[in-house]
Amino acid sequence: MIIKEVGSKDSRNHNYQLYGVRITKVDWQRQRNATSHHTQEFPSPNLVVRRGQAFTILMSVSRALESEEALVFTVETGPQASEALHTKAEFQTSGPEQDTAWRAAQETQTQNAVTVSLTSPPNAAIGHYQLSARLSSRRKHSNRKLGEFVLLFNPWCPEDDVFLASEEERQEYVLNDSGVIFRGVENHIRAQGWNYGQFEENILNICLSILDRSPSHQDNPASDVSSRHDPVYITRVISAMVNSNNDRGVVQGQWQGKYGGGTSPLHWQGSVAILQKWFKGRYKPVKYGQCWVFAGVMCTVLRCLGIATRVVSNFNSAHDTDRNLSVDKYVDSFGRTLEDLTEDSMWNFHVWNECWFARKDLGPSYNGWQVLDATPQEESEGVFRCGPASVTAIREGDVHLAHDGPFVFAEVNADYITWLWHEGESRERVYSDTKKIGRCISTKAVGSDARVDITSLYKYPEGSRKERQVYRKAMRKLLSVEAFGRRDRVRRAGGRGVWQDDLLEPATKPSITGKFKLLEPPVLGHDLKLTLCLANLTSRAQEVQVNLSGATILYTRRPVAEILHESHAVQLAPEEEKKIPIAIAYSQYKEDLTEDKKILLAAMCLVTKGEKLLVEKDITLEDFITIKVLGPAVVGVAVVVEVMVVNPLLERVEDCVLMVEGSGLLQGQLSIDVPSLEPQEKAWVQFNITPSRSGPRQLQVDLVSPHFPDIKGFVIIHVAEAK
Repeated sequence: MIIKEVGSKDSRNHNYQLYGVRITKVDWQRQRNATSHHTQEFPSPNLVVRRGQAFTILMSVSRALESEEALVFTVETGPQASEALHTKAEFQTSGPEQDTAWRAAQETQTQNAVTVSLTSPPNAAIGHYQLSARLSSRRKHSNRKLGEFVLLFNPWCPEDDVFLASEEERQEYVLNDSGVIFRGVENHIRAQGWNYGQFEENILNICLSILDRSPSHQDNPASDVSSRHDPVYITRVISAMVNSNNDRGVVQGQWQGKYGGGTSPLHWQGSVAILQKWFKGRYKPVKYGQCWVFAGVMCTVLRCLGIATRVVSNFNSAHDTDRNLSVDKYVDSFGRTLEDLTEDSMWNFHVWNECWFARKDLGPSYNGWQVLDATPQEESEGVFRCGPASVTAIREGDVHLAHDGPFVFAEVNADYITWLWHEGESRERVYSDTKKIGRCISTKAVGSDARVDITSLYKYPEGSRKERQVYRKAMRKLLSVEAFGRRDRVRRAGGRGVWQDDLLEPATKPSITGKFKLLEPPVLGHDLKLTLCLANLTSRAQEVQVNLSGATILYTRRPVAEILHESHAVQLAPEEEKKIPIAIAYSQYKEDLTEDKKILLAAMCLVTKGEKLLVEKDITLEDFITIKVLGPAVVGVAVVVEVMVVNPLLERVEDCVLMVEGSGLLQGQLSIDVPSLEPQEKAWVQFNITPSRSGPRQLQVDLVSPHFPDIKGFVIIHVAEAK
């Protein structure tokens, strides 16, 4: 074949000579193809299609093709494309149909136009592709490029590993460009809006460039691109690349409450600004992120690439550093955590992702939701990443399977063990709630912002016989012990050791109970008023020494500053209940409160007979913001939004700013100055937005102040098409 280019360099409008047949134009049928492939939201200049599904191109030609003439197409992706690596394929319109190969079929032909249908195999590598063509009668080297297109995973294709049967779930987990992330504490869970923005300008290109920046691609580009057919491989790469550890990944983590030289994790409202900053900054990691930021960014990337993904929040999430499926916390006589001894931790909440795909590496029993975590906590095969770990495998205790099962199992089902550390370096097990790890595991509902509790997907009911059986099974697999009764030694971090049996036998249940109760809602800027309720469960009088402590904390439960330290001697008559009042003034916590707005209270109760009870309570200080849309929202028409803000403090504040963001509602971020606010004063701020896309859209509003932590809110706006 002789192909002579005589026209534009634009890949969407070439003019070619095909040995007697001149192609005057190539129409990529963008609207038709994008609609059928569910990619119409992408603003990419090139066609975006999904694998395993046909797409059509219309070629204007100078004459009709003869019956013996066939068009031979070549597709290539990545550097050093080759048929052996499945990154290059040649196929023609008259070729045999094979489900596992690229196919071409001539659909219609007129004197001056040919419509061709092209179909990729459902296991093709995703990414940028070059398409070229020649006549079957000509040599291969006479191929000429027709242009580029992008190929993505296809949850609509039953033969694709990422196939998801429910259309409602595909709309939610692939096409929804906003969502909510649940944060807070077990008894006070709050939804934070998040702008995933996978269809925003250049985000698709940035997400594909993340793959190209990975160490595996830098080391062996050809092999890496060849592996991009596999969702297990892709998600593992993305899990490593969303954090900046080990590579020049997207987000740099910071958990110390100091965010100089960067942005506080709580200031981010979505993934778009982060991804664009990373890309424009020549792949310099963006400062700073914490778990929900890593999860939000990874959700954007994986939805963009076509893998059904959701964000999951686990409350009282364990970080098991020594792989013994228990969280060992060392405290002093006031219940304060001894950080130099405590290497494990229990975070108030932790956020990760789940992706939906088949596990051909593990077997069909483990298909479905897979845990992925981009927060850099522990290394996996020498790299900070986690997953994909089958949720089914976690529930059944199959922690021996790839990838990172023991760590995820511990996050949701470790036993929480508290040790009282004595000055003589001896320790004593304290009674506390061993059922507290892995509570209220939550994700956004399909089609609404409601919270759905999915704890039962991860474990059987806490404390049930089945749950204990699974825990023992996981421990057996982890320790490779055939007979579980053997007293195998588990080495502890820091050189200490505990008997395996010690991890399973609970501490003696004391003869008293204790519980903290709030007397008023805990509001930011106000005093805290609580009681510690103690009850004697016996028919004899008891004396209890109560040592109280309180500290401002990060959401990882790491203490920042002590704000309460007092002791009480309490006499309890038989079966008597008593209440110890506790008051913490705003002035006591004001200077040391972190952006997480969290306080941890602890009461170490020492009973006459040597019994010990630890009572803890996590408190999140409340705030609020109200958002109203004053009129119907229509594409291309400005509408007024009104935000009511409140100064939560008992002092005058200045220099407050509203940060506003929303895909399809605004271009980028909007910053609005708020007038100075008197103590506890309310103010109403109005601004205009002009929607650019129809459907349900999320508008996020963040009140930022140098005087108090961010106050966040969001609203869903239903945007109608212009008439």
